[in-house]
Amino acid sequence: MVILWILAGLFGLLLLLLLISLIRTALIPSKKSTYRPSPDPARADAYAEKLSRMIRCETVSCPGEEQREKFLAFHRELEALFPRVHASLEKTEIDGNLLFFWKGKSSEKPLVLMSHQDVVPAEGEWIRPPFSGEIAEGKVWGRGASDTKCSVMAFFQAAEELLAEGYVPENDVYLSSSCTEEWAGDGCPKLVAELKRRGVRPWLVCDEGGGIITDPMGGIRGNFAMIGVFEKGKADVRFTARSGGGHASTPRPHSPIARLAAFVHDVETHRVFRRRLPKEVAAMFETLAPYASFPMKWIFGNLWLFRPVLLQVLPLVSAQAGAMIRTTIAFTMQSGSSACNVMPQEATVSANMRFIPHQGMKESLDVIEKKAAKHGLTMEVLSATDFTPSADLSGDAFRILRETAEKTFPGCPVSPYVMTGATDARFYQEICDHVFRFAPVVYGPEQMKGMHGLNENIEISCLPGAVDFYRNLISANI
Repeated sequence: MVILWILAGLFGLLLLLLLISLIRTALIPSKKSTYRPSPDPARADAYAEKLSRMIRCETVSCPGEEQREKFLAFHRELEALFPRVHASLEKTEIDGNLLFFWKGKSSEKPLVLMSHQDVVPAEGEWIRPPFSGEIAEGKVWGRGASDTKCSVMAFFQAAEELLAEGYVPENDVYLSSSCTEEWAGDGCPKLVAELKRRGVRPWLVCDEGGGIITDPMGGIRGNFAMIGVFEKGKADVRFTARSGGGHASTPRPHSPIARLAAFVHDVETHRVFRRRLPKEVAAMFETLAPYASFPMKWIFGNLWLFRPVLLQVLPLVSAQAGAMIRTTIAFTMQSGSSACNVMPQEATVSANMRFIPHQGMKESLDVIEKKAAKHGLTMEVLSATDFTPSADLSGDAFRILRETAEKTFPGCPVSPYVMTGATDARFYQEICDHVFRFAPVVYGPEQMKGMHGLNENIEISCLPGAVDFYRNLISANI
């Protein structure tokens, strides 16, 4: 009887909590994202032509190759496109990497606008040649259109226009662009080292990474300015299984490949890393809640109740959202014997890991190494860096970035989010406390699919807004 009373009490409490959550949800005003790029054909066409010319300069970067001359050719195109920037700003070129200094009225709060020049290879069959920069169907096509020559064009153009108006920024401005971002090379570190040599400590850095994302997750429609406030760490690791080899006609159990397969299956079918909702992700859900359909609004608006459920289901409903709550591991490469009838003496599988702050680099690597050891494997860390510190969501820097986005893109909600990939911005964390990832262009499903994929493009209509964002950020009252 006592147990029944307890169960009845718990059931009643659950009903009460659900009722409270429903009432709270009903009290959350429903909102809609109304932002669409404003028609501005003359500016859009002019900017598209500049971006097209930049795309036609092929700037694929590869580790281990001397490619400075390729990037110097791209720099000559930049000089032709943005003559005032090159005439008025102090230019520093370091092995193909660029840094421009625009002297302001004060050096107290320097601003860094950055995005990379280099692009990934363009493989496969494209609708339009990947380095044609073709302008068609209201888009600029080609490798680098969205990742991220659009941003480079936009902040150079913003400076070009402000210089034409005789504008002098309130604070020093730096335009930074590396040529090794796509393979995490030493380009951006060289630029950071140059700023350190000069004794410059930027107050705010705005790199690519986030953007104006269309329909950021299921049940949330429209365009949203998603500002990355920190990056997950990353590592490339290799797991090796060894044996005495032998002929495949007389196989022994627990071969190297079998052990590797068992390990991969073990990792992918069991929860290896802890799940936790970082405060930045919670802030994202709370920001997006008013714009969500009722089921999502109910959950996002009541994290105090649904947090445990959310941690269970997020990885199932969204790979992107799931990656924001835990360390991830993705198996990407494998090798074994050189012949079908030979048992391998050594077989390997490689993986890419991304570390979350609540279970950082050291702990995550220890966890996966112990798991590998249970299957008789050794682990080698090929490269590794930890997560970056988060920007302060209540600080002036985030406020200014948010207000600039709201001013430039009226009707576009602004939300923090976690950068699950990697950018050059991480290198600036050494000398700057307020580092953000936000490219002020619209990334719809087509643009998201094209980055590092086939048929990369960017909508022409969003280019004037990108230029205006950088103009407004340069002239913001920092």
